Amino acid sequence: MSKPTIILCHECHYKVKLPELSHKQAAMCPRCGLQLTVYHHNASQKIIALAATSIIFLLASLPFEFLSFSSSGQSQSIDIISSFWILVEKNYGLLAVVEAIAVLILPAFVLISLLYLLVPLSLGFRPKNAKWLLELLFKLLPWTMAEIFMIGVLVSLIKIMSMAEIGIGLSFYAYLLFTLFMTITLLYVDKYQLQQLLINNIVEEHPPIDPNGSIQKTWALLLTSILLYVPANFLPIMHTNVLGTDEPNTILGGIVILWKMGSYPIAIIIFIASVCIPAAKIIILCWLNYSVQNKHQHALRERIFWYRFTEFVGRWSMIDVFVVAILVSLIQLGNVMNILPGHAALAFCGVVICTMLAAMSFDSRLIWSKTQKIQGNEKPV
Repeated sequence: MSKPTIILCHECHYKVKLPELSHKQAAMCPRCGLQLTVYHHNASQKIIALAATSIIFLLASLPFEFLSFSSSGQSQSIDIISSFWILVEKNYGLLAVVEAIAVLILPAFVLISLLYLLVPLSLGFRPKNAKWLLELLFKLLPWTMAEIFMIGVLVSLIKIMSMAEIGIGLSFYAYLLFTLFMTITLLYVDKYQLQQLLINNIVEEHPPIDPNGSIQKTWALLLTSILLYVPANFLPIMHTNVLGTDEPNTILGGIVILWKMGSYPIAIIIFIASVCIPAAKIIILCWLNYSVQNKHQHALRERIFWYRFTEFVGRWSMIDVFVVAILVSLIQLGNVMNILPGHAALAFCGVVICTMLAAMSFDSRLIWSKTQKIQGNEKPV
């Protein structure tokens, strides 16, 4: 930064004067503690290099075998693209679309967008529609789930390792490297720093505070989440058919099986991600929404902490959805053994999406509404 700048914290609407930052220095909001920006020297060059590498590994993960499964003389192998088509053939096209968007389409879009924005800039040109694309990019980032998908794949392998022989193909390693490089890329992506590079005359544009609209939308999404949470946990999330015998598995049933197999860490991870986190998110968001609806003014920092917690952990509940998608795609051995998705898979996916949308629709600025003028651009008191 060349000179101090005034910006508004998007979580509490506090006006903050940003000083010039040195390498790896971060600016924090003095009211709510949010990290507003962090400066990395030559961040744009690093993002270009890392994003290009990530795209290369993503492309390399598509044409080759991803996983293979063999049992009783029969075998099945999949690549990433064919795994989506198998779900479509099993009449779970919606699940296939969610998986394809989260693990392939959106990650690719984010990386290509970063290159579109930064490569011309490095050559002395300003890309068109930079402001619009930058806003869209940061709205889509929470829905990119490549790293969650990889953890789901590992959980799937542990679940079926004792049942048959598992093969790992070249695409698996390529996608693993893609996930690693994309994660590192995003560590250098900072919205404010990118705005400084790409947009002249930055004007902080925050949507107006609409207490009634935000609260009602959040309640509607939370109610939908609660309604979906019941079938998600009590209906079978998948059906295992071995030699013609159907065995339905609920989320809790799968956790018990993993525990009996001795896979205690994986059982604990699935229990936390698939049972505890969705329930905790719903409870916390209900409490937060109730507190702003009734204009409570206590425990401000505690409430903003739990709001950030719900934003951070919500997407990780998708692990179980990806586990089902991988197992269904991989284990299709006719009458010998096959796995089909259950109705709970879509219900649970709906829970995760609705709770994520509820966290996004909740306006955290309402927590601080009595500590500043609600119109937003007034200096806080």
